[in-house]
Amino acid sequence: MDVEKQVEKMIREGAFLVDVRSPMEFDEGTAKGAINIPLEDLEDRLADFEGKKNIVLFCRSGGRSAYAESVLNRNGINDTVNGGVWQYVDRIVREV
Repeated sequence: MDVEKQVEKMIREGAFLVDVRSPMEFDEGTAKGAINIPLEDLEDRLADFEGKKNIVLFCRSGGRSAYAESVLNRNGINDTVNGGVWQYVDRIVREV
C-alpha cells in the first residue's frame, strides 16, 4: 500500500496524530486533532504511544517525522507512518 493510501486508511480508523515540530511551529498551525510531541522530546515520551494504533507522524517537510518514525520503530512501536507535511495530513483529516 502506498503511503498516501496508508495515511488515509489510518486516519479513517481513528489515527493518533503526532506533530513532531517545535511548540512554536505547532502553535502556528497543525492538523486538526493532532498533539505536539517535539522530536527532541520523543524518546522521553514513549509512554504517550503505549497502546496507540494508527500513529501518523508529521512535521514541516517530512524529515523530522521520518526520523521520529525510526525512533519509535527502534523502540518497538511499529504501527506508524510518516505522513510528511502537516498541511497534507490536515487536508486528509478534514476530508474523511
